[in-house]
Amino acid sequence: MKHALEVCGLKKSYGSRRVLKGLDFQVRPGEIFALLGANGAGKTTALECIEGLRSYDAGHITRHGSTGVQLQSSSLPDHIRPMEAVRLFAAWNRTGPSPSILEALGIPALGKKQYRHLSTGQKRRLHLALALTGDPDILFLDEPTAGLDVEGRANLHELIRRLKRGGKTILLASHDMNEVEALCDRMAILKDGILAFTGTAADLSEKLGRRYNISIRTSAGTEQLETSDILETLTAVLERCRKTGTVISDLHVDRGSLEQHFMQIAKEETNS
Repeated sequence: MKHALEVCGLKKSYGSRRVLKGLDFQVRPGEIFALLGANGAGKTTALECIEGLRSYDAGHITRHGSTGVQLQSSSLPDHIRPMEAVRLFAAWNRTGPSPSILEALGIPALGKKQYRHLSTGQKRRLHLALALTGDPDILFLDEPTAGLDVEGRANLHELIRRLKRGGKTILLASHDMNEVEALCDRMAILKDGILAFTGTAADLSEKLGRRYNISIRTSAGTEQLETSDILETLTAVLERCRKTGTVISDLHVDRGSLEQHFMQIAKEETNS
């Protein structure tokens, strides 16, 4: 199967500081792929190189299809109106905007507001509409839900799923691990200029071992525990409560979150 995006041996330095040390990964057609990394990991540089916004020192980047980009930080002239911007981008791309996409993003509802009067969330939605104006095959989304309220995030997540169902390939960068887990098929975790992990959330859990969070509320207070052996830990806790006569009022067990796994692999790579 031909990949929609192929990155091979990508390297980038700023002077003597090596930021990217040879990245290799592929994104499949119709896949939502997350590129993750803590601050300073090289994620922004990698995205800018892949998007074609920054030169790189070595390696190859191949994009099979047209691209649309929603940057984490971008701006438009203060006095331009949302639909004016959409029509301008449509003229550049020689294509008409999709009315259903514009409606889903709430662009017509912004009316004659000038860009400078839009909220952060409204600007994010407009930037995404502009990225989609050319009907791209590959869509780059950098923190797409930043500044959106709960309803706005839910609506945008549904739109991203709709784009995937329509065959779009999406490369997503986000600090929201719940968002990544809800939307993405696979992910790559960037650490100190190299890929520390590539695969699914299930693959990451398997790599690190299953982790469980136990919250137990008793007459003595609330206790939070983390364990990889839930049977042994629960048995020990219950036996201790029995011996001390401690009354258990609530007990809750959760599987370790993607955010915990992300932090664990980042810590392990740092200490190695």
